[in-house]
Amino acid sequence: MGIQLKSVIYATTFAIGLWGSLAQSNSLAGSYLAGSNAAMRGDYEAASKYFADALLRDPSNGLIKHNAMLSSLSMGDVATAISYAKNITLESQADSHLADLLIFIDHVESGNFDAALNILNDNQSNYTELFFGLLTGWTELGRGKMSVVVKTFDDMKTTPTLKLFGQYHKALALAAVGDFETADKILIGDESGTLRLTRGSLIAHAQIMAELGRKDDALKLINRTILNGRDPELEQLRKNIINEASNYDFITNAKQGIAEVLFTLAFALNGPENEQTSLLYGRLSQELRPDNVETILLTSELLRDQKQYDLAIKNYTKIPQSHGLFLNAELGRADTLVEAGRPDAAVKVLRDLIRSHVDNPRIYMSLGDVLRVEKKYLAARSAYDKALTLIDEPDTSHWFLFYVIGICNERLDNWPRAEMNFRLALELAPDQPLILNYLGYTMVEKNQNLKEAQMMIEKAVAGRPDSGFIIDSLGWSLFTLGKFEDAVGPMERAVKLLPDDAIVNDHLGDVYWKVGRKREANFQWRRAISFDPAEKKLIRIRHKLEIGLDAVQAEEANIDVPSGVQ
Repeated sequence: MGIQLKSVIYATTFAIGLWGSLAQSNSLAGSYLAGSNAAMRGDYEAASKYFADALLRDPSNGLIKHNAMLSSLSMGDVATAISYAKNITLESQADSHLADLLIFIDHVESGNFDAALNILNDNQSNYTELFFGLLTGWTELGRGKMSVVVKTFDDMKTTPTLKLFGQYHKALALAAVGDFETADKILIGDESGTLRLTRGSLIAHAQIMAELGRKDDALKLINRTILNGRDPELEQLRKNIINEASNYDFITNAKQGIAEVLFTLAFALNGPENEQTSLLYGRLSQELRPDNVETILLTSELLRDQKQYDLAIKNYTKIPQSHGLFLNAELGRADTLVEAGRPDAAVKVLRDLIRSHVDNPRIYMSLGDVLRVEKKYLAARSAYDKALTLIDEPDTSHWFLFYVIGICNERLDNWPRAEMNFRLALELAPDQPLILNYLGYTMVEKNQNLKEAQMMIEKAVAGRPDSGFIIDSLGWSLFTLGKFEDAVGPMERAVKLLPDDAIVNDHLGDVYWKVGRKREANFQWRRAISFDPAEKKLIRIRHKLEIGLDAVQAEEANIDVPSGVQ
């Protein structure tokens, strides 16, 4: 979809013809290399600064301009990216596909749709049929050529996907000029079903129905969607329709229509292989329509996935508190702060959010998660307990809440209550591997209900056969039951899956010791030490290396062991 991917890939450092010019100045080479390195890491702010510095030293270098343009756009500085794009195009340097798109966006922003159309037509070969058709249709709307708009979208029919997108955008264009009846007929669809491409398409259709006086149909459409999960924005739209305060504002002009095209492509391309391209489209969409909350959320999540935490946090804050999705944005911002290593800041965000959303269990759940990861189990349990009080009737989706409450109680040495929490979680989700493994493993550690524990762990393994932690639990349960030979296979597999885990390597050492493979046991214990185990574990492992596992177990059981026995 969209522009050719080669246009959005950062050029290699040693591009033909570039290195010779860079070599003329160490500072030029250093700035370019630093910029290229920052760009490859996804540090767009740093890359932009380095490339800007390189351009001061070599203003005519098209490749540096191209990379500066990409970095500026990625960090959200569209105006600067456009200034680079104009120079790239004028000088005919570097690959200008993205530059041409930026100039197109510049014309759209200024309302010069004739010039925008010329850009599209001059560069048609650089765009996919879908991208070109959608942009052309909305640009023609900007030119006031409604008949051409309809024809352009209708001509998009060579494939089912083209036809689907073409008709959807035709409906939006008709709604933008007030033809709600025709738009409604298109969105209702034919025998193949309704046109539902995005969450936005549902909002658009509900608003159109309300404009036509079909309040009940609009409410039915919204209610079906809300049943699948809470959506504050849809809930607000429902209230507006009930109160007859809804006005069609989904897309009202060509600029917004082009922003929707870019958002749709950004959303469709979102994934590990195309995350950079998706971000670029998202940035352009956000530039044309900075009030589109869905675009803000998407670009924020893309930046977060790329570990550009500061940029993501900044972008999340662009959603106003009055918007229905403000809660989602703040929860996303809190999660990003945690990932950025700022848990205290995340806690502050969540506590501030509680003041305005005091009865929302999602916030208390998120707060509990942050506190639990920070090992503040008492405070975490308090937050989880509060979330539980706000849930009228727990259902299967709430198993995780009982599970994490159980973890907190177990870490607070309140095993009876923890076990009760885990078993309540199992009632809601009997086959959930995480619950089965945690409860089963803990019972093994406490030497309680060993047969039941092993059955739980075996069930967990069946559900997650490639989980190193769960397979470790299976091996350890067999070890605890004295089935040492049977424990070897699972423990060896667990180490293969988690080769750098101290506990798993320690467990394999114990298993090897019990089956007489003492040299291998000592090797595994030394490996476990190299992976920085907790202090208590470290002391015990060193003691095993000194006197052997049997002697350590005897000491722990207060049993006398004959001298020299290891």
